[in-house]
Amino acid sequence: MVMIKTTWVSLFALAAVLLMILAPAAEAVTCSPMQLSPCAAAITSSSPPSALCCAKLKEQKPCLCGYMRNPSLRRFVSSPNARKVSNRCRLPIPRC
Repeated sequence: MVMIKTTWVSLFALAAVLLMILAPAAEAVTCSPMQLSPCAAAITSSSPPSALCCAKLKEQKPCLCGYMRNPSLRRFVSSPNARKVSNRCRLPIPRC
C-alpha cells in the first residue's frame, strides 16, 4: 500500500515538473508584425476583422507595445481603424 502511494506521489511530482518546464515554452511569442497580416484589410479599411485576425492579434498582444514604439509600425497599430479592430476582437489596447 505504501509502495502504491509513493508511486502516485512520484508520478504527480513528475507531472508537475514537466508542466513547469513546458508551460513557459508554450507561452513564448515570436514578435513578428507579419503575423498580423490577416488584419491588414481590417486595419486599412472599414471591413470587420476575421476570426483569424482576432486570433493573431490576441497571440501578438505581448508584442503590441513594441510595435507602437516602432516608427514604421506605429501608424498602423495606433490608427483609429486598428482601435476598432481591437475593440471588435475584444482585446484592450495596452497602455505602453
